[in-house]
Amino acid sequence: MIDRSVPRRVLPAPGPRGVATVPAALPVRPRTGRLLVLATVFVCAACGLVYELELLALGSYLIGDSVTQASVVLSVMVFAMGVGSLLAKRLRRRPAFGFAAVEAALALLGGLSAMALYATFAWLGESRPALVAFSFTIGVLIGAEIPLLMVLIQRVHRQDAGGAVADLFAADYVGALVGGLAFPFLLLPVLGQLTGAVLTGTVNAVVGGGLVLWMFRRDLSRRCRRLLIAVNLTVLVVLASAVLLADDFERIARSAVYGGDVRVAVQSNVQELVLTGPASGSPRSLDLYLDGRLRVSGYDEYRYHEALVHPAMTGPHARVLVLGGGDGLAAREVLRYPDVASVTVVELDPGVVRLARTDPMLSELNGAAYQDPRLGVVTQDAFNWLRSPAARDRFDVIVSDLPDPGITPSTKLYSQEFYGLAARALRPGGRIAVHAGPLATRPRTYWTVEATLRAAGLRTAPYSAGGRLSGFAAGPDRGQGGAGTRPQDWGFVLAARDAVPQLRVDRDTPGLRSVSTPALQDAAREAERTRVPGLPPSTLPHPRYT
Repeated sequence: MIDRSVPRRVLPAPGPRGVATVPAALPVRPRTGRLLVLATVFVCAACGLVYELELLALGSYLIGDSVTQASVVLSVMVFAMGVGSLLAKRLRRRPAFGFAAVEAALALLGGLSAMALYATFAWLGESRPALVAFSFTIGVLIGAEIPLLMVLIQRVHRQDAGGAVADLFAADYVGALVGGLAFPFLLLPVLGQLTGAVLTGTVNAVVGGGLVLWMFRRDLSRRCRRLLIAVNLTVLVVLASAVLLADDFERIARSAVYGGDVRVAVQSNVQELVLTGPASGSPRSLDLYLDGRLRVSGYDEYRYHEALVHPAMTGPHARVLVLGGGDGLAAREVLRYPDVASVTVVELDPGVVRLARTDPMLSELNGAAYQDPRLGVVTQDAFNWLRSPAARDRFDVIVSDLPDPGITPSTKLYSQEFYGLAARALRPGGRIAVHAGPLATRPRTYWTVEATLRAAGLRTAPYSAGGRLSGFAAGPDRGQGGAGTRPQDWGFVLAARDAVPQLRVDRDTPGLRSVSTPALQDAAREAERTRVPGLPPSTLPHPRYT
């Protein structure tokens, strides 16, 4: 017979690594509580990945070289997650309070990280230390989540450790998928980086704090409950204030970056477009920035575009292809020739084309090129367009007016494969002119472009153009734009399939201000003195530009 006079002692079930987990007194059934914890894991994982992607995007945008910034953010964050998992051991005996504190800190730091990075870039001119600091701190907090949630889910619904880990990681990975898709397709295009990060932090604070303060409130002392309520309310007030002030902050920070004459600032699906200059000023005062890099300066752009376009126009030029150049300035130079029958501009960003058509100052600077019936536009990636059968054997001249090769997204457009496709698009006797970055300050990059053209079966004539007054078409690292290091020239390569092309311009070339045959030949001789021999070509699997 069982003696029922002595109550049995119920021992707590062992939790992770031997930590006892006493069943929680829940306001819901255990199965419902388990689902709520897993839903919280899902939301927190989505928010965590948004913070990570936002750091990656801003690091690439503000600093340049997306491969390097991605490597820094990911490696630092993954390492920090391991550190956070170890530090979470100290919080496992008070898992509910610890988890709520971690989520409040994560919501605040993650939500404000975009503003903080942009502020350091705008007013300090350097975002690398802040990028590393935010990557590490956010990684530590994300790493602390899973160990604490493991303890909480065991307290809600006892199950073997393997099953609990499987459930947690399944919810975590699915949440990461949703966050990863929401960032480029919803948050970035609709809300932008600053507001998108702040609203993500708000969701993080509400879900993380709400779970603990409602479902695990009996695990908290009155003092802890009051403290968590005060902390979460403070976080939400700070984030709400950031949302309200985001537009004003962005305007002030943009003025600090670009100066006080910002006329147009829009975010396209590809990049940020900013036009500066007095609204009633001359087109010479116009500056066009793409993702923070000066791409057109009205003071000296004609030197660049004349040197790029006109040497290639010596010979047959009835059909011309411009790769990039959505601002219409290279097309302006081509359309000076009355015997040009058609010009095709292949531009990835329709926002640049729209701006070049509609902005009065930019339209005046490009000579209203988009109103010329000979000009047609294709808004597509240049690499993919050249692969189409429609591009083959069509053009007398190809003008490659693309960003510098050191910018990671442009690397494939300076590859042997790309130049092979461009050569295939040329008619017999056709020529291709390539912008290859500054020769004097980055000779290795320049001669790698030239070696890559030769590897694609083209004969080359290297040259450069001086008289550079601005940072126009600056390189990938904004640090290169400082005093004493700003590029002083533009480097070009003229290439053809059949023979080495002659560097000259015809005497009757209309409207030239800065280019002549003697100047081109002198520039070619100077370029040869800087040649770096033996450089391998850049290919898609092995890019050589740094």
